[in-house]
Amino acid sequence: MHRPLAITEDPALLDDLVRIAAAAGAQLNVAPTPAHARPFWNLAPLIAIGADQAEPVAATSPPPRDQVLLVTRDTEDPDTWRKCVAVGAQSLVTLPTDERHLVDRFADAMDPDPRSGAVICLIGGRGGAGASVLAACLALRASTDHLRTLLVDADPLGGGIDALLGHEEATGARWADLVAREGRINSSALQAALPAFGDLAVLSFHRGDVDAIPPQAMRSVLEAGSRGFDLVVVDLPRHLDPSATEALSRARSTLLVATADVRGILSAVQVLSELREHTADIRAILRPGILDDDTAMTALGIPSAGTLPDQPRLTATLNRGELPRLGPRTVLGALCTSLLRDLLPPS
Repeated sequence: MHRPLAITEDPALLDDLVRIAAAAGAQLNVAPTPAHARPFWNLAPLIAIGADQAEPVAATSPPPRDQVLLVTRDTEDPDTWRKCVAVGAQSLVTLPTDERHLVDRFADAMDPDPRSGAVICLIGGRGGAGASVLAACLALRASTDHLRTLLVDADPLGGGIDALLGHEEATGARWADLVAREGRINSSALQAALPAFGDLAVLSFHRGDVDAIPPQAMRSVLEAGSRGFDLVVVDLPRHLDPSATEALSRARSTLLVATADVRGILSAVQVLSELREHTADIRAILRPGILDDDTAMTALGIPSAGTLPDQPRLTATLNRGELPRLGPRTVLGALCTSLLRDLLPPS
């Protein structure tokens, strides 16, 4: 992949550009003069021209192209916009005011084929309802259908969704590795860092002591996931923390897994009241119980997304580090296929 190009002889400005690019997970090619820049002009995904080199670049009459920025730290220069037009820049970036915007521009330049992946959150109406299992199965089913899928474990006390998949020993980054990194995450770098199994990438927790996920880290992961994947499945904790509410605010749909018994529905109604503060499209997955489906769904007051029948051998299967079979003729596989059809836009 080609690198963004910086054209400047100003050492202070260059330091800023290198630092900002690093925050976006990018490295720069650096050209101090237009002559050095010429081989990279048509290849670089983005060009940042320092104001000090605007006149020399304009004098070479470079061929027009998009993704050209003029970068300055001088807010008082009356010729700034003239220089911008002369070099063919589409926008002006003033540092330090526009630093966050420039991080985003560098990150976008390193993601040449954004996918606009949908974020789907799952949460249990009570402990043991099966939300984590359904999240893992939904992600697996999607990846089997060749959708590039990211499965995000957002529950620090859930035991690790990688263990649920039987891949807790897989090498790759966990939450602690990403939390330590500041700035926007490049989607290609995220895909390369995470444990992956075919078209499924998994972000979980290390074993042992875990810390809560900062909301800004969740935001960066979901932004990168939406750019680099077709689907992002987030397994939420029942007690919503700031990172969980960050995920909910970005969810296209949220699935609440509820058991059809008195305590299960009462608990799910309480969870639902919190969910409604952070997201709009909430649908229920009902587990069978002593209440009939109509009574349970009336109590919840949200649309039904499907029914998840009991799996008699599920516990034994999970304890072997396996997941239930997800073929189209299995009950669980058919449910996942139906959810993907209903929740994702047609391609």
